[in-house]
Amino acid sequence: MKLDIRKFDRGTTLSEVLVAALLLAIFFGAVFELNALCLRYIDATKESVAALQSVQDRAETLRNLSFAELTDSTTFGNLLASPPNAATFAQKATEVIKISAYPTPNGVTQFTRQPNGTVTTNSVATDLGKALVKVDVSVAWTMALGNRPRSEQTTNILSNGTKK
Repeated sequence: MKLDIRKFDRGTTLSEVLVAALLLAIFFGAVFELNALCLRYIDATKESVAALQSVQDRAETLRNLSFAELTDSTTFGNLLASPPNAATFAQKATEVIKISAYPTPNGVTQFTRQPNGTVTTNSVATDLGKALVKVDVSVAWTMALGNRPRSEQTTNILSNGTKK
C-alpha cells in the first residue's frame, strides 16, 4: 500500500498558526517598543537643545545691557520676569543667574526664575565693582526620559565699556 504524501500538505495545523501569530506579535511588539524608545530619546534631545538655546538667549540679553543696568538688582530682577524665549521649555525649567565682581568677588547677586514665572532674589552683592563682572546663567529641569535632573550653564565675563 502506497501513501499519498500530497494529502498531508494541504493546510496548516492550528498549532502552526498559533506559533506564527505569536512570533509576529513578539516581532511587532519589539518594533513598537523600539519606536517608543526612539521617540523618548528625541524628546530628551529636544529638551537639551531648548535648554541650550534658553541659556544662550538669556546670556545674549545680559550682554546687551549697559553695565549700570547689569549691576542694578531692581532693573535686573524686572528683566527676569519674562522668559528668555517663547519656547514651551520655559514652563518646565528653573533659571538661576549669578552676578559677582571679577576677579575678586565681594558677594553674589543671585536671581532664580521658577517655571511658573516667579522671580526670587536669593542674594544681593554688597559691591559688584565698576569694571568687570562674572555672570553665570544656568537652567535646570527634569528630563522626560527617566525623570533625571539635567542642567545647562554658561559663564561670561562682562566689562564696563562703551558700545560701538
